[in-house]
Amino acid sequence: MDSRTVAHTLSRIAAFLELNGESRFRIRAYESAARAIRSLGAADLGDMLRSGELAKVPGVGPATVAVVRDLVETGESSMLERLRESTPEGLLELLRVPGLGLSRLRTIHEALGIESLQELAAAAQDGRLASLPRFGPRTAEKILKGIEFLRDSHGLMLYPHARAEAELLVRAVREHPDVIVAEVAGAVRRCAEVVGSIAVVAGCRGPGEAVAAAFSQGPGVSSVDGIGVASVRITYVDGTILELHCAAEHEFGVALWKATGSVEHVAQVERQLSREGLQVVGHRLRDATGAEVPVPHETDVYRCAGLPFVEPELREGMGEVEAGLSGSPPRLIRYEEIRGNLHSHSRYSDGAASIEEMVEAARARGWSYLGITDHSQAAFYAQGMKPDLVVRQYEEIDELNARLDGEFVVLKGIEADILADGRVDYDSAILDSFDFVIASVHSRFSMGEAQMTERVLRALDDPHVTILAHPTGRLLLNREPYAINLAAVIEKAAEVGVALELNADPHRLDLSWKHCREAREQGAIMAIGTDAHSTRGLDHMRTGVRMARKAWLETSDVLNARTAQEVLEFARRRRAGRTFPGTQPAS
Repeated sequence: MDSRTVAHTLSRIAAFLELNGESRFRIRAYESAARAIRSLGAADLGDMLRSGELAKVPGVGPATVAVVRDLVETGESSMLERLRESTPEGLLELLRVPGLGLSRLRTIHEALGIESLQELAAAAQDGRLASLPRFGPRTAEKILKGIEFLRDSHGLMLYPHARAEAELLVRAVREHPDVIVAEVAGAVRRCAEVVGSIAVVAGCRGPGEAVAAAFSQGPGVSSVDGIGVASVRITYVDGTILELHCAAEHEFGVALWKATGSVEHVAQVERQLSREGLQVVGHRLRDATGAEVPVPHETDVYRCAGLPFVEPELREGMGEVEAGLSGSPPRLIRYEEIRGNLHSHSRYSDGAASIEEMVEAARARGWSYLGITDHSQAAFYAQGMKPDLVVRQYEEIDELNARLDGEFVVLKGIEADILADGRVDYDSAILDSFDFVIASVHSRFSMGEAQMTERVLRALDDPHVTILAHPTGRLLLNREPYAINLAAVIEKAAEVGVALELNADPHRLDLSWKHCREAREQGAIMAIGTDAHSTRGLDHMRTGVRMARKAWLETSDVLNARTAQEVLEFARRRRAGRTFPGTQPAS
């Protein structure tokens, strides 16, 4: 029994338990076990079960071990079958509709007997949903939009989830005896925000068709496109799609470059190769005589095209080839250049860790400062801080800074709500007391574009505001951005010297990399913020940096690549109505 099938079974059990109203603790136990077992990759679960090693894996408990034993011994899960018998399986998909929620789903199922997306959409369109108690036309319309959103995003994964899956798959490919080298390619290698399939390129010592066939017949496979050829598209039982491209070892460089893409980038590089008298034929490069040109490494493709190496994140056909030809490619920011994090939460609002725990975690990541930005008082949904609690937090931060004695700095920040009329939560006296202020929208998302834009622009006029957080409010694969004239917001931020956030939470990545690039071109400064609500959340910074690189950001473009003193000076200049050096438009 393979880890993917077992993890998929555990995930479905967790979803059924949620539908049945089980405790969140029990649901999370199955979700955690699913992640832990999937991370085991190609390990023999039967052997681990018999030796007792499986029970020692963190996140795997007695109840989940029992499920694995059932699967190993019988090929089925009696627990999952019992849940299927008592709960319509179609409700699992309905549970994923944004804006629906478990309580409403139960009401709809009990009142209308709805068990599928098609039935739900029909009920939203014909008025049956609107007629239910405490629903109404607006709720029905919201649910209908959620259905459309779910359909559009079907089969997509958030980037970090896709990256983790890609690492497991490429590890399995490398373990094949006929594979000499293998790398992740495609959208994951280009750091796309959401990913539909995982591409892996393998350099093989024998026929690529044999390696592709081995994986096509492997455990957990649901279907295969391209049987008998060296490039196959494999769909697994959990919906994951692997695009496996197998090539001879000496063809690996071209194969990796082509499979990384994008289509536009590959076409542009091929045109440059053509100008050099070269042509790409399959996974080979040939000159005008038809002779093969050796391309042992991907870097050689660009060398032959007369180009410097183009980082995978940039390969979108959006000016990177032209920049290489002109000798002006960006010097992309590196994770090691990040000095600190300016967006994190503690137990003072809705965080899961103390300030000291967050500080120790930040120090362990090599940073020199951490901004504590708990929610302001208007954020009742997140236990926002009343003024007296702000004072208590200051006292704790002062005590911590005294103990740290300059080795690390804890900055006093706040994530202040932008109220409906554009005012920033708290009065000026309290806002003055913070080292810096993050402003963000957390309510009234249904405002029209003109009203929402005016709301945010008014907030940017407040000199206390240092950073505008997650400027579009989107939640990837869950919620569309609210209506806003982002061009006007970017222009205003650049004008008044407010940093725009690239929120690195994988569900947000807001601003998007495309909008971050636009902001850079307008001269706006960016802040890569983790929006961490736990110590583990600080690791979002790596994803944020990858998206920043995709947006062509350099070190000088990023506020938290500066020292703590420079961040404080940025905030002081903002309050004084002056922009910070370095906020000129990008050349």
